[in-house]
Formats: sequence, structure tokens, C-alpha cells
Amino acid sequence: MNYSIIRYILGTVLKFESFFLCIPMLVGLFMGEKSGYAFLISVVAAMAVGVLLGYRKPKSYVFYAAEGFVSVSLSWLALSLFGALPFWLSGEFPSFTDALFEAVSGFTTTGASILSQVEGLSHACLIWRSFTHWIGGMGILVFVLAVFPMNGGHLMFLMKAESPGPSVEKLVPRVKTTAIILYAVYTALTVTEIFLLTVTGMPFFDAVNISFATAGTGGFGVLNDSAGSYAPHLQVIITVFMILFGVNFNAYYLILSKKVKSALRSEEVRAYLLIILVSGLLIAYNIRGMYSTIAEALRHSFFQVASIMTTTGFSTVDFAKWPQFSNTILVCLMFVGACAGSTGGGIKVSRILIMCKTALKELFTIKHPHGVKTVKMDNRVVEHETIRSVNIFVIIYVMVYVISVLLISLDNHDFTTNFTAVAATINNIGPGLSMVGPAENFGFFSDFSKYILMFDMLAGRLELLPMIVLFAPMTWKRTK
Repeated sequence: MNYSIIRYILGTVLKFESFFLCIPMLVGLFMGEKSGYAFLISVVAAMAVGVLLGYRKPKSYVFYAAEGFVSVSLSWLALSLFGALPFWLSGEFPSFTDALFEAVSGFTTTGASILSQVEGLSHACLIWRSFTHWIGGMGILVFVLAVFPMNGGHLMFLMKAESPGPSVEKLVPRVKTTAIILYAVYTALTVTEIFLLTVTGMPFFDAVNISFATAGTGGFGVLNDSAGSYAPHLQVIITVFMILFGVNFNAYYLILSKKVKSALRSEEVRAYLLIILVSGLLIAYNIRGMYSTIAEALRHSFFQVASIMTTTGFSTVDFAKWPQFSNTILVCLMFVGACAGSTGGGIKVSRILIMCKTALKELFTIKHPHGVKTVKMDNRVVEHETIRSVNIFVIIYVMVYVISVLLISLDNHDFTTNFTAVAATINNIGPGLSMVGPAENFGFFSDFSKYILMFDMLAGRLELLPMIVLFAPMTWKRTK
């Protein structure tokens, strides 16, 4: 294990976080809020620890999968700890555990909150909550890779450990250039949404926060009713951008490279859009009697379908009050999630497709024992290693899910609350049903359950394995 490179990466990440913390600090100081000073202290603390960890360059820049997984996991833990510091120091959160829960939820783009009154927060804390979504959406390590003083294939271990999806490919030969392209597209879409929301009537501060949260598919808002108070046309704009940020960013690169047909031929993107269309129409039909017009039913239906499937977590209505058929569809979408290579969470559409095709292949083999059938995606054979990684992911996912539900059930809440609370956190969605519905919050859980749910948020955002590797004893055993 190359401990020196892990230390150096941690130091670099904390220095970047110190820079990011300056934004809410300036907002707080400009608005004359005492929380601005809490952010000032946090800026100094993050920079001091970052400099201390990164003052000495590593002896070797070479690292492999283990170092990549450990670096990513520790980086996200450090981000969350220092990101929670201003929440706690400002006194706007009841305890450090609650402040940490909010920070983890922000960076992992979950959007599950312990707050019942969001509008009581200072401007500095509100902008930091949303900005953590934007930082965590594409990934802090992807951002660091864009400016990290290293080159070579080893950097892919960092990107693979942090980026969502069963496989991560370089868009161009250099990893650093790939990272720059990803962040350029990410930033361009974010700025476009801010512009459209502002010019169509949303207050600029709200537009910035909503766009940060939409880009990261997070869901932290600035109003107690999430997006319910905004005008219908603003909700439509948010719906469109939630869907756009749930698309594999490779598709945008292909479009920019004038390979539009290749982007549109993606089986994953087509399946993703088809699921949204069918789910939206089914729910709209099911809830049509609850609203005055079919247009209103369609707007709320597609907003919630886009929000849940992309794991953003915004809401325009309390969908927990919808019929069971609609809620069942939404719970299923929690597990499907967005596309691989997007900012969304969940199992991912590509994995669902691979599992379905693998099942069909097995059925074919039973009927034709001597036949040869391969699993293909986009007319390319899916390697056995990819199928194996998907199977391992699902096995670990089910194990973590079951254990998490079992552990938080010690709080003695109803099964729907426990089941959807874990679904909402491990899939990085935010709201669930019953006591964790869109009109509720996670503040009632015990500290023990909150730490279980925090682990689920981190594990879900990092695709499980990095967090499992971090806590596995074999990772830290010295090899002879």
C-alpha cells in the first residue's frame, strides 16, 4: 500500500475543499450572517490540515486499485467531516451528528435532511448545502484529476473508484483531459439551467441553489415544500434538467464530437428515456382524478418520475399520498436509478440491462445446451469481467441493504419507513415513504441509525466496493 500517495491525495482534496468553502463564507459575510465566521474557521481548518498532509510530495506516484479505493473512500469521509464543521459551528444544526448527516447527504447527492424548517437556515448554509451536491455530483476526485500533477493509466483507478456505473472509459487518451471534458459539460449544463430559471422568473439565489442540486441530482432546496411553490413552467424546466443530468455524460461528448447517431444509438440512454416515458404516463393516468386537469397530473407525474429515477429527490407534491400503484412504481424506480456515467445514483440502467440480457442468455442455454450466445450492449460483446462485476455488485448491494434495514429496525419504526429510508439513502435519492416521505425528514432516527444511513449514502455514491474495501481488515494487512 502506497500510504504516501493516499496522504498526498487527502491533502490535495482538503485544500480544494477549503477553496470551495470560501464561496458560502463570502455569501455569509456579505449578508452579515454570523454563520459566515463559522465558514471562515472551517476554511482555515481545512487548509491547515490539507497543507499538513500534503506538504511533502510522495516518493512514488504509482498506485493501484487498492490505493485508488482507499484514497476515494477516505477523501469522501474527510470531505464530509470538514463539510459538516460550518454547519455545527454555526449552531443551526442540533448536534455534530446531525451536521455530519446533512454534509454526507449533500456530498453524496442524496438530499435526505434532518431539518423540518429549511427556510430558517442562513444564506451561507443554504448555498453550502446545495453546493455540496454540485461538488459531489461529478466527484471531487474527478475535479482533482483535472488539475492533479500526474499522468498515466494509474489515474483511472481513482476515476473508476469514484465514477458511477459498471464500467468507466476514457473519452480521450489522457485521463486528465477526460476529467476536464466531463467538468466542462457539467458546468455548461449547470450555467444554462441557472440562466433559464432566472430569466423565466425564479429569484437568482433560488436558481443557483436549485441548479446546483439538480446538476448533482441531489435535491436540497431552499423552501420547505421543495419545488412545490415554484410556477409550473419552472417545474418543467427543472424536470428537463433532471432528466438531462441523468444521462450518461459520454453521450454528450459524442454529441459534441458530432457523433449524434452514436449517442442516440445507446441502448442505455434509450431504455432510460423509455422507462421515464412509460412510468410518467402510467402514474399520470393513475392520479388523474386527484388534479383539476390532465396537464397538471402529467406535470406532477413526470416531475416525480424524473426526480426519483435520476435520484434527485425534489418534489412538487407529497407523493406519499398518491395511490399505491403510483408509489410502487416510484419505489421500483428508486432501485433502477439513472444511467452509468451520470450524476445519478441507484443500481443504474446499464446494470439492469446487463442482468436482463444475462438472464435471457441463461434461458437460451437451457433450451440450446450446445448453442453459443453472447451478451451484447450497443452491438458490442459485454466482457465476462463486466458481467462478473455486475453480479458481485448486486450481491453486495442486497447484503448491505438487508443488514441496514435490520439494524435501523432497532429504532422500532414501521417497515415501510425502514425499507424506504435505506432505499432512499443507498440509492442517493432523499425522500422515501411513510415517516421519511417528501413532507417529512430523517431527524427522528437515533444517532446509531443515522450513522448506518450515512454509511449507506457513502457506499451507494461510491458503488459499494470502495467503502467495503476501506473497512476490510485485509486491506490494511502488510504483505510480506
